Amino acid sequence: MSWDALVPLAVLLSSFVTGVVILILGEERVRLRTALNLMGAVLKLGLVALMVWGVFRGHTYQTRIPFLPNMDLVLRADGMTILFSTLSALLWLLTTVYAIGYLEGSPHRRRFFGYFSFCVTATMGVSLAGNLVTFFLFYEMLTLTTYPLVVHRGTEKSMKAGTMYLAYTLGGSALVLVGMVWLYALAGPFDFTETGALGPLFAARRVELTIIFFLLMLGLGVKAAIVPFHGWLPAAMVAPAPVSALLHAVAVVKAGAFGMVRVVYDVYGIALCHEQRLLPVFLALSSFTILYGSVRALAQDDFKKRLAFSTVSQVSYIVLGISMFGPMGTVGGLVHLVHQGIMKITMFFCAGNVAETLHLHKISELKGVGRRMPLTMGAFTVAALGMIGVPPMAGFVSKWHLGLGAVESGHLWVLVVLAASSLLNAAYFLPILRTVWFDEPDGPWHETHPRGRMETGGWLLIPPLVTAALTLLVGVGAGLDISPVSWAWLIVGREY
Repeated sequence: MSWDALVPLAVLLSSFVTGVVILILGEERVRLRTALNLMGAVLKLGLVALMVWGVFRGHTYQTRIPFLPNMDLVLRADGMTILFSTLSALLWLLTTVYAIGYLEGSPHRRRFFGYFSFCVTATMGVSLAGNLVTFFLFYEMLTLTTYPLVVHRGTEKSMKAGTMYLAYTLGGSALVLVGMVWLYALAGPFDFTETGALGPLFAARRVELTIIFFLLMLGLGVKAAIVPFHGWLPAAMVAPAPVSALLHAVAVVKAGAFGMVRVVYDVYGIALCHEQRLLPVFLALSSFTILYGSVRALAQDDFKKRLAFSTVSQVSYIVLGISMFGPMGTVGGLVHLVHQGIMKITMFFCAGNVAETLHLHKISELKGVGRRMPLTMGAFTVAALGMIGVPPMAGFVSKWHLGLGAVESGHLWVLVVLAASSLLNAAYFLPILRTVWFDEPDGPWHETHPRGRMETGGWLLIPPLVTAALTLLVGVGAGLDISPVSWAWLIVGREY
C-alpha cells in the first residue's frame, strides 16, 4: 500500500489509537492522558494539512479495504472532505485544550476523553467516506460514541436527554439504512462521484429512486436538526460545555448536514435533483427551520438553550444553499458549514467559561459579566456579531453568498427569509451583549477562579480567543486562495 493510500487511514488512527490507550490507562494518569490527547490532536491536524497540500497539488489519497462481497470500505480525500476534515481537526485540537481545563478535577475523565477521541474518529470517517456504506458505518459510530458524552454527568436529566438523543438519531439512521439497502439493490455498489451516479438509472426507476432520496435526506435531517426532527438538540444541552461545543460546531449536526450534501451532489447529482424537482421540499423545510429556530431562541433564558435553538436555525443555512440550485448559493451553504462551526464553538466555549467560573447559566444572570470576564465576553461578542451577519465577520460572508444565490436562482423570497433571520439573530443576541456589558450586577460573584492576571483558567480562555480571531480572519480573508470560500468554489466548479 502506497503512502498516499495510507494517509486517510492514518488520519483515523491518530484519534482511534489515542482513545484506546486512554481507556487502558488508569484514571490517575492525568499528565500522560493530557499529553496523549494533545499529541493525537496535533498529529491529526498535521495529517489533514498534508492532505490539503496534496489535494491542492493533484494528489489522490484513497484507502480501499475489502468489506463485503463486491463492496469495499473507501476512505478518500476530495474537495468536500478537505472542507469538513480541516474544520474537524482544527476544532478537535481547540476543544481538547478546552476540555482539559473544563474537566480538571472532575470524575470519569478517562471515559470522557476515550469516547471523545472515538467521536472525532467517527466524524473524520464521515468526512473521508468514499461511498455510502462507509459513510453509514461511521455515521452510526458517531451516534454510539457521542451518547456516553451526552450522559457523562450521569444525572436523571442527562440520562433522559441521552435516551431522547438515541431515539431520534437511531430512528433517523433506520431511514438511512432502508434507503441505502434499497439503493444498493437497484444500483449495486458505487463510489461517491462529483456528478452523481444515478442519472442513467433514474428514468427506469423514477418512483423508487425518488422515495429513496427522501428516505436518505429525511434520515440525515434528524442529525442536522431539521424541523420537526430537532427536539433532541436542545435537550442534549445538559452535556458538559466541551460536548455541547463539539455537537453544535462539528460532530453530530454537521455530520447530518454534510451527509445531505453528499446525497445531493455525490449520489444523485445536483443536476438530476434539479431536473426531477427533488429539492423544493428541502428549500421550504430549511427556510421554515431557519425562522422557527430563531423564534424559539428568543424565548430561552437558559444560555445554552438559546445557543442550541440558534444552531437549529443556522445549520439549515447549509441545506438552504444546496437546495436553491446554483453555484453562488451552494458556495454560501458549503462555506457556512465552516463559518458556523467556528462562530458557534466560540459561543459554547464562552458559555462554558461563565458557567465554570461564575456558576451562571441563565441570560438574566449575566448582568455586568463583561466587566468581570472581558476577554471571554469579547470573544462572544465577535461571534455573536458574526452570527448576525455584521461585516466583515464570517457570518456576513455566508449570508452574502446565500443572498446572491437567491437572486441567481430566481428564489427572491429567500431574501426575505435571510433578512428576517438576521433581524431575529440580532433580537436574541444583542440583548445578551447589552446585559453583559452595560447592566449592573445584582450582587457579588460566586467565583471558582479568583481574580488575578487571568479571568479564568488558561486552558479555558485560549480556545475561544483563537476561534473568535478566526471568525474575523476568515471573513476578512475570504478572497484568499486558502480561505473556506475558495475551497467551496473549488468544489462547486466541478459540479456546475
